[in-house]
Amino acid sequence: MNKRFQWKPFLSAVCAIAIPVALQNLLTNTGSIVDTMMIASLGEQSVAAVGLCEQFSILVFSCYWGFVSGGMMFISQYFGANDEAGMERSYGLMTAVCLFVALAASVLAVCFPHAVMSIYTDKPAIQAIGEDYVRIVGFAFPFNVLAVCSAGLLRATGHAKYPLYSSVMAVIVNVCLNYVLIYGRFGLPALGVKGAAIATVVSGVINFLSNHIFAKVHRIRYLFAFSAFFRWTKDFVRYFMKKIFPILCNAVMIGVSGSLISIIFGRQQEEAIAAFAVISVLEGIYLAFFSGYSNAAGIMIGNSVGAGRLKEAYSYAPRFVILCALIIAAIDVPILIFRVPLLTALGLSGTSLRIGEGILWIFAGIFIIRMNNWLLNDMFRAGGDSVYGTVCELTFMYLFVLPLLYVSAFVWALPFILLFAVRYSDELIRIFMMLFHMRSGKWIKPVTPEGRAAVPAFMKEIGRMRAEKAPSKK
Repeated sequence: MNKRFQWKPFLSAVCAIAIPVALQNLLTNTGSIVDTMMIASLGEQSVAAVGLCEQFSILVFSCYWGFVSGGMMFISQYFGANDEAGMERSYGLMTAVCLFVALAASVLAVCFPHAVMSIYTDKPAIQAIGEDYVRIVGFAFPFNVLAVCSAGLLRATGHAKYPLYSSVMAVIVNVCLNYVLIYGRFGLPALGVKGAAIATVVSGVINFLSNHIFAKVHRIRYLFAFSAFFRWTKDFVRYFMKKIFPILCNAVMIGVSGSLISIIFGRQQEEAIAAFAVISVLEGIYLAFFSGYSNAAGIMIGNSVGAGRLKEAYSYAPRFVILCALIIAAIDVPILIFRVPLLTALGLSGTSLRIGEGILWIFAGIFIIRMNNWLLNDMFRAGGDSVYGTVCELTFMYLFVLPLLYVSAFVWALPFILLFAVRYSDELIRIFMMLFHMRSGKWIKPVTPEGRAAVPAFMKEIGRMRAEKAPSKK
């Protein structure tokens, strides 16, 4: 007889990982909201320009997040199997590749800011403001990468509170510097969006340094095993790249699709561009909570799979899905109730406010499904299956969403609110495919010897469970 699922230890484990990560990301996005509110006083064009620059930053993040996500899959499974050497070389390879990507992006942003802004919008005034911002923000990319990688290692090894503390300090520094540099306080010149960009760079440095200082003080040796970081063998690099290649393709191609969507949106009326920029900031509130939750799901499933406790990992998955829907719905309520004062505080008024309200309603409704699609993909990756979710997402995005969005914008000339709805039109279809794959158990593909040894018995158990349920369907 199957034991009854123990919710209390499950929720305790989720909270231990999810709450620090969620608070960390919430603080970061609270800083972004404060940034937007401060920049709002400079006008809607400044809000739109910084919002489009943020889309470039998201593209850069997407280009290296595939390596971070794949690296954390290895680290969490090796941690579950108590394999320190595997953890350290996984972290080293992940960080080296991510840093290369960040440096390349920095060169592009710093040396060719006009080319970057020309991609995202054809409005000269917005381009000019954005160039000033992205030229400076480019210096932050390497520090952001090092902060993200070190935070990932700390979370995967049970030290999620230290990246939270680092983010607290980084956000405080960012907000204070924004106040001083944007408006020119304490005798300094008012730098406008340039001041906001400088504050972003400094806060990135603080975040990176703080992670390493906390790790040093508390003797978390994993971040300082420098020689072990580069003990790669050809077989390990080949296996690592093979496993994360689908994740990398997913992250990069979704980042590219996000940029293509921003290009389409960036050629709409200026009020719509400003509304989209503000909604993108509010999206960070959802992602703050969700990313902590998704991290918890990935780490718990990865640890269980790596240790060979495959049935435990399988039993976690549907519970994570149910909780995800409840959490997102709980976030929706206050945001929708206070949508008008919130959007007004972020610089929207008149037509841009009306557009912002409309797309916020659509966004809040679809995000419950969208985040579960994302969560399921993260759980599949943590279990070792980096292919299924990637194929589903990219197929629908490039063969369905992008063509339909292009036609809707430039052939049918639909209103911006309807364009925004088209952006998420694939989510309702994909959720059924993702849930079916979750139930199959085929996403559990361990990378550790302990996990692989447990696969035959686990699949036999899944087959037995299906056989027991089959008569009830007649």
